[in-house]
Amino acid sequence: MKLTRAACAALLALMTVLLSGAGAQAAQTAGTIEQVTGFGTNPGALKMYRYIPEGLPQGAPVVVVLHGCSQNATTFGTQSGWTQLADRWKFSVVLPEQVSTNHAGLCFNWYETADMARGQGEPASIKQMTDRQIADTGADRSRVYVTGLSAGGGMTSVMMATYPDVYKAGGIVAGLPYGCSQAAGNMPYMCMFQGAPQTPEQWGNRVRAAYPGYNGPWPTLSVYHGTADWTVRPVNMSDLVEQWTNVHGTDQAADLSDTVAGYPHQVYRNGSGAAVVETYSITSMGHGQPVDPGTGTTRCGTAGAYVLDTNICAAHRMGQTWGLG
Repeated sequence: MKLTRAACAALLALMTVLLSGAGAQAAQTAGTIEQVTGFGTNPGALKMYRYIPEGLPQGAPVVVVLHGCSQNATTFGTQSGWTQLADRWKFSVVLPEQVSTNHAGLCFNWYETADMARGQGEPASIKQMTDRQIADTGADRSRVYVTGLSAGGGMTSVMMATYPDVYKAGGIVAGLPYGCSQAAGNMPYMCMFQGAPQTPEQWGNRVRAAYPGYNGPWPTLSVYHGTADWTVRPVNMSDLVEQWTNVHGTDQAADLSDTVAGYPHQVYRNGSGAAVVETYSITSMGHGQPVDPGTGTTRCGTAGAYVLDTNICAAHRMGQTWGLG
């Protein structure tokens, strides 16, 4: 099925409605989320918020957390569990926020050519926020990470591709591969619903072209996707695996297949045996961020609109993979 541009516009409006209402009460944190202004030239005209836990040491990691459509930085950063984990493990959090003048649905523009290139648009603004956070907190530049949900997951792909020299790893939840819309004929909803007809090499070439001349190291990737996601179909997780295994020079055959918290989990390793891509297939979950509310050491997050209680907290699992806690 080929979608017309008019149909794409209508579906974009539908997605905005589906992702609205994410303002449910969030979990308590010890510190305060604050807005930061004057963090750079801000070519993407985004807002910057951040969370710095009490007692943050010098040389701590930074995690950049990108919300989904119709969400806001403060609520998503808290409900997803990232600010809670920042208190627990002592890292700081950068929370970019989209504005309605950029996108009526408050989606990051992961599919717009002007917002997919290094040194311009929304990616440049997020990079400037990251630099400001590193400078203000004395963070470890070698331990900077980026993650996001849905459109924020799409922008996470953009940040990994355009600034692989900045972000050590990325975590994409219900998101899409870099260049997906262009691969689908500049039809973002085509790739959301059907994926795009690309070989692993073609997917990898899209990443390599985002920063010409860069030869690594490349960010590692963790992907979480619900098997019942009808907003961004699970084929996008498969396409992400093809894209980033190719970038890392390895094949698309999983080297480890097991279950974590009852969910299928796969790990793809490079020639040196290092894990470079991992996936979590969240059985029966729809479109949203997996959380596991509660007080246990592996639990985090607060359920809300498109923040779903699945007995696994994606933020906690990513943080463990990244060595944060």
